[in-house]
Amino acid sequence: MPTVFGPSPGPRQGPNGETFDLRNAPRTVASISFLTDESELRKLLPPNCELDGEPLVTVEHVTLRELEWLAGRGYSLLSVSYPVRYRGSSESVRGLFMSVLWENRCEPILTGREELGFSKLYCELPEPRHLRGARLHTAVWEGHEFIRMTFSDLAAGVPPSSPASDGILHHRYIPSLRRVGEAAVDEMVLSPQVSSAETRYTSFNSGTGKVEFIRSTWEDIPTMFHIVNALASLPVLSQRFSYIAELRGATDLSEQRVLS
Repeated sequence: MPTVFGPSPGPRQGPNGETFDLRNAPRTVASISFLTDESELRKLLPPNCELDGEPLVTVEHVTLRELEWLAGRGYSLLSVSYPVRYRGSSESVRGLFMSVLWENRCEPILTGREELGFSKLYCELPEPRHLRGARLHTAVWEGHEFIRMTFSDLAAGVPPSSPASDGILHHRYIPSLRRVGEAAVDEMVLSPQVSSAETRYTSFNSGTGKVEFIRSTWEDIPTMFHIVNALASLPVLSQRFSYIAELRGATDLSEQRVLS
């Protein structure tokens, strides 16, 4: 929307209806994973899903650059995911469930929510700070910092092998305007797994990472405090993988599909 002017240009449709070449699109990924309490994480599961393996939470800050669909511009995003298995009426898939995704541009939020079903929200994602071998990423809303990701002791390493996965899962929900409390759309969707031919590492550095979800009040962040505080309630039982990587290649997610 608005539809009266024709389709909106975006990642999957250029100004003349063309697709974009994302094979060399560069991005930086800063990722921290930690083990949490299984019973607490179960409270944040979408419909027809169960935890798949360890209750491992992954927080990723990604910086995208040189995007053709934004005429060479870029933006940043920050996601919180954990492994689930979806059991539907006719299929069963496994992968990371992306519970929330913050982005610092309006355009990808609109296209990603309406076209794909990502749970996207807006916040500021400042450039990372570097000091004495440490690196700090933050998420901010109107001056209120609500997520901190700290990296230290980074050293060149080898990317870990990816666990068996069908892709990334999302819960697409649109409320009904006819009946309060009911849904017009309530479904799980899948971003199919990206192949190694579509994305490749150009550098990989692992190290020590720490993520903090900062408890917030309604006055601090009126429309998202409940999300931040739910994540802050997840105890960090042990730190797992932390790394910063440079990659090339991406997908336009045109293969996104509804699960049945």
